Amino acid sequence: MNYSPYRLGFTSLETETRIDDLPVQGTVPTWLQGALFRNGPAKFEVDGQRYNHWFDGLAMLHRFAFSDGRVSYANRFLHSRAYRETMELGRISRREFSTNPVRTPLQRVADLFFAKFTDNCSVNISKFGDELVALTETPRPFRFDPETLETLGVYDYQDGLSGHVSTAHLHFDFQRMRHYGYLLEFGLQSRYHLYSMAADAGRRVRVATVPVRKPAYMHSFGMTERYLILTEFPLVVNPLKLRLSGKSFIRNYEWEPERGIHFHVIDKETGRLMKSVRSSPYFGFHHVNAFEEDGEVVVDIVTYPDAGVIDMLYLDRLRSGQPLTALGKLTRFRIDLGGKNVAIETLSETPMDFPRIDYRNRAGQPYRYVYGVGSEIPGNFNDKLVKLDLEGRQNASWHRNGCYPGEPVFVSAPDALREDDGVILSVVLDARKETSFLLILTASGYEELARVEAPHAIPFGFHGNYLNEGNGPLSFRTLHS
Repeated sequence: MNYSPYRLGFTSLETETRIDDLPVQGTVPTWLQGALFRNGPAKFEVDGQRYNHWFDGLAMLHRFAFSDGRVSYANRFLHSRAYRETMELGRISRREFSTNPVRTPLQRVADLFFAKFTDNCSVNISKFGDELVALTETPRPFRFDPETLETLGVYDYQDGLSGHVSTAHLHFDFQRMRHYGYLLEFGLQSRYHLYSMAADAGRRVRVATVPVRKPAYMHSFGMTERYLILTEFPLVVNPLKLRLSGKSFIRNYEWEPERGIHFHVIDKETGRLMKSVRSSPYFGFHHVNAFEEDGEVVVDIVTYPDAGVIDMLYLDRLRSGQPLTALGKLTRFRIDLGGKNVAIETLSETPMDFPRIDYRNRAGQPYRYVYGVGSEIPGNFNDKLVKLDLEGRQNASWHRNGCYPGEPVFVSAPDALREDDGVILSVVLDARKETSFLLILTASGYEELARVEAPHAIPFGFHGNYLNEGNGPLSFRTLHS
């Protein structure tokens, strides 16, 4: 059997550790006085039973904390109910994205009425009030201690909103000081519930409800200054089939390209549906940004021709090194609020995903720079960092042989004058040394400032955020939801 050179990134990490002072090559900017929190799967087998997909592994939290040019590190498993049950039973206990637990016939019947969806919060990290939470695509965030990474329990929203599927990519409106998100409630007539939540409170308030017969898989959504945008890709599910088929969650979804993309534009303040319009079929995980311009809503998404990219992320395929042929490209959709047209433009031919921007200053506004991961070697897993310049077209990249970087988190400098004044933070697997390091680049030119050596190889994760401490509690200064 062939093995991929980056297989270590999809290998279980059992070690939990805390180190106060990591080795540093180069110079860490002293103005970094906060912490980078990362989230992702780190356990892919349980007593011989394997998870099927990259998205299925049990969640682990990672923390790189900065103080006067020094960096500490800690990592710890998130003790969700899915994790605790799995450890106690010695087998996979809950339905994950593409893995089902082994069930007796009686248990399968019980699942028809009392299905236990996962609460394995491995996707993202956000801040609700004074608390940090780990998130996944089911609506049960878990609180954790920012210093010790100890799991503190399920976050209580203190409201009556309910749903079965959510998004781990909430938006934050810095003008209104509110989070925005959505819930998908399955039923005879399923419904998308859009909601808002004040930064200092835990109660969600319904903004709007959009009925839907066959719900779409939506990993993220868009937000402008005035609007929320739901993007229904034509990867859809029959809710009855989801309950009765016995298949893992995502295997119930079907690609129906004839449906195209269905955009819903909703007013944040009134909940009014401003526009529903269709366009050509694409698939995507990540919205990059959205804004309003000349009577249009502009929505930028990393798109794929179809949903085949999901199949390319099964662990057996990733570990064997089969070529990854699905390429994400930054695509712009212009929705005419006064008509029925959606204009589509490919903004860059550079393959990329895991996009980040200067979220604090540019979310919902026109912007210039996008940071992401891409492939230097065609068919390879993410082996370089890219920067796209949407105005000057002066793109930049960082690539080193045998190195596989993760999501690039942009941190704005305290005295920033330009959109790209700041640094990029990315956790990189060095497959040759069989360990990982935190890479710090200048955001302007992608010059390497420092490498901070981690004590072990860190499995490939998904998302995270840098939170600035300053003179008070962790703040929203650089938070990207």
